[in-house]
Amino acid sequence: MHYDQSWMGYGLTGGLEAGAISAVVAFLLYLILHAIGRRQGWSPLKQIAIAFLLALLLTASGDMWDLFYFNYAGLDSIQLLKAKLAQVHDPDNIGLRVFWEMVGALVGASVGWIVTGGDWRGALRGD
Repeated sequence: MHYDQSWMGYGLTGGLEAGAISAVVAFLLYLILHAIGRRQGWSPLKQIAIAFLLALLLTASGDMWDLFYFNYAGLDSIQLLKAKLAQVHDPDNIGLRVFWEMVGALVGASVGWIVTGGDWRGALRGD
């Protein structure tokens, strides 16, 4: 689903802004899922995974679709290509934006786990 990206920057700046949006959404989703999952007996990994996937669905699905569409769709005419590219914010750096949205969603869900009392020291030690 596309959200209004007209205010976002171009290139790396726009990618980092999109990643920050994904991180905030994933963090909030993790907090909600933590409250639900605690009562259901879900593991922290399940909560992180669901928050990550939902954040990608909400924030990055439009950019991921555009990236897929431009790589695999048969755009036979120049006019159709120009019309489709005009609908996309910063088509030159769409891959960079998708990458940072994925990184942001993972970081946001992970920070949510740490904030809610995740044993991150044990995870780093391999416990």
